[in-house]
Amino acid sequence: MPPRSRPTARQQRLGAELRKLREDAGLSTEQAAALLETKRTVITSTEAGRHGVSPERVRRIAFRYECTDQALVDALVAMCGDRTTGWWEEYRDLLPATFLDIAELEWHAEGLRVSTMTHMPGQFQTDAYARALFQAAIPPLPDEEFEARVAHRVQRHQVVDRPGAPEYVLTIHEAALRIEVGGRSVLRSQLRHLMTAADRDNVTIQAIPFFAGAFPGSGQSILYAHGQIPALDTVQLDRSTAGEFLYSGAHLCKYRLQLDQMRRIALEHRKTLDLMHTIYRSL
Repeated sequence: MPPRSRPTARQQRLGAELRKLREDAGLSTEQAAALLETKRTVITSTEAGRHGVSPERVRRIAFRYECTDQALVDALVAMCGDRTTGWWEEYRDLLPATFLDIAELEWHAEGLRVSTMTHMPGQFQTDAYARALFQAAIPPLPDEEFEARVAHRVQRHQVVDRPGAPEYVLTIHEAALRIEVGGRSVLRSQLRHLMTAADRDNVTIQAIPFFAGAFPGSGQSILYAHGQIPALDTVQLDRSTAGEFLYSGAHLCKYRLQLDQMRRIALEHRKTLDLMHTIYRSL
């Protein structure tokens, strides 16, 4: 398999964390290079995720930067030591890199919190539902990419189905449960699929009813992936096809609060299932 031309989301995040360690130590790239007896270009490439780094190297960097947060160091070591080739790699030459990054982010998460406003969550979309969504693209997708996007979308369910799957908490607006993507038949099948998923022990689904009114975060879908430690949590915002990944403490706090507020105004799990059954019977 040829090497990727672009670092994965995990590699980029590891590099970003190493850059934060350096900056917290008050070191320039030149000073860090001298301290680690390497070239400045190696420092910049490592921090950009383009230069591989071993677990031993991470521990040495943390020691030289005088990092005393052992839990953080251990988590960073675990990130660079994982060489897993995930199912998403088969789409590497067919889809934009962000599609692979999202799947990778989900796969390595300790837990997932998701909010969706107008569409069913990507982790639980059926083939027919995903096809209807991608068929609405302007301009139309090339046939090969269209089929790849549908297949990739449907395979994202693996993160919730696999042994040892993380806890998955979904807050979904009633609009997403009612919009007839692909028509009534497709929506019926999609609702049935989502209700089946809700029976899993690791899945919690809460619907925000129309009567809840306005609330923070109502204009976007949010994927909040819990890392091995809270400092390594990641937020992905589905504002565009390119997506957006956020790591800063301020952003993590903001979106945790938004998701908490959504859950407070949402129906509890059982009443959400009742709502889905009502919508299903009306179709």
